[in-house]
Amino acid sequence: MLKKDKELKLYYSIKEVAQQLGVNESTLRYWEKEFPQLKPKTQALNKVRQYTAEDMELLKTIYNLVKVRGFKLAAARKMLKENKSAVSSNTKAMELLISLRD
Repeated sequence: MLKKDKELKLYYSIKEVAQQLGVNESTLRYWEKEFPQLKPKTQALNKVRQYTAEDMELLKTIYNLVKVRGFKLAAARKMLKENKSAVSSNTKAMELLISLRD
């Protein structure tokens, strides 16, 4: 039997992603324009965004840079472009520390 777990979910709606990150849906749409790496799938007819697990990881990294660490969007974009692996590992470390604290 398959578990009904969020880890098994292939796509997330913009509403689910916004709730998980604690931002507005409009913020996510704006970040799509500002960060060329962020390209969620969209359905052809009604333009519904579908975020994958990779999109979620990128959004968590962007959230960490912009909201937690206070970078401007241009600086965050530059950091992601130049050294994405180091930035994402720092994000994962921050998430682990926050979860341990809580």
